Amino acid sequence: MTMAVPTITTANESDLKLTIVNPPSLYDPSPNGYSTAVIVPAGARVAYISGQGGQDATGGLSPDFAVQVKQAYANLRSALDALGAKPDQVAKLTVFVVDHDMSKLGVLTESVKEMFGDTLPAQTLIPVPKLAVDPMLFEVEAVVMLK
Repeated sequence: MTMAVPTITTANESDLKLTIVNPPSLYDPSPNGYSTAVIVPAGARVAYISGQGGQDATGGLSPDFAVQVKQAYANLRSALDALGAKPDQVAKLTVFVVDHDMSKLGVLTESVKEMFGDTLPAQTLIPVPKLAVDPMLFEVEAVVMLK
């Protein structure tokens, strides 16, 4: 899906929406849970959410990758709620995966689509050898447009 770049240079609260751009000349990444580019409208404030891992509220961390991913996205949702933001306001995700291999993509894609539906943010996946705490297998950070 390709959307035209907006030409309006001012925005009011009611029209602050992200514009998703998936050019037809590039591979369509939406089946994999992300968009090629996202435009934040003029006049919007931007917030940055630090990396959210798979720890629960007590600091507990499952050894299971899928459980950590699900919890990390729940944690991201809590951070969005604290900002008064919704998933369709997330412009960009960066995800870090310990010992990434293709078998993990299904879990990642499912989690992103569950949270974001058709409003898929731009996203970068970075394979890493380890994260801040040894049992961590996944972390997600976000750039969010605030209304």
